[in-house]
Amino acid sequence: MNTPDHAIADREEPGSSNEPDVPLEPTVTCEIDLEAPDVDPDWLHAQLERVLPHLSRSVQRATIRVVDDAEMIDLHTRYHDDPTTTDVLTFEATTEPMPLEVDIAVCVDVARRQSAGREHDVNSELLLYMVHGLLHCCGHDDHEPGEHASMHTEEDRILKAIGVGTIYGGDA
Repeated sequence: MNTPDHAIADREEPGSSNEPDVPLEPTVTCEIDLEAPDVDPDWLHAQLERVLPHLSRSVQRATIRVVDDAEMIDLHTRYHDDPTTTDVLTFEATTEPMPLEVDIAVCVDVARRQSAGREHDVNSELLLYMVHGLLHCCGHDDHEPGEHASMHTEEDRILKAIGVGTIYGGDA
């Protein structure tokens, strides 16, 4: 998954055509190129669309790709020089104040392992990773204990607002 530089370069500048400036509807896609019968892309897509209005930053495009451990290890190695799997990687193609354009990879194998001991399914865990990645693009971080708590509080707020409930804390 490469940062989609071409998506920004190919866009016309606002006001450069004779057409009035009309905000474009956000584009949201969920891609699953692997055998994952326990993953419901339609549900994930619908929930992701419900998440967008609750973010502190407008979203023009969010492409989510569900990958396995092998692909996540490849991405993590290539972009962070870390040969381990992880739950989510975010590739932002824009900076504020532009509307967000982002590619997010979420790992189904990590989600399966994490959700196995919790009271929710793999789809809920993947949704948590998607929200987490989007929040990173909105300026949230989770490297320090205080930031970690604040970010997870924001995840909970958004997930409750769309009717899914708390996932990270486990009391869905």
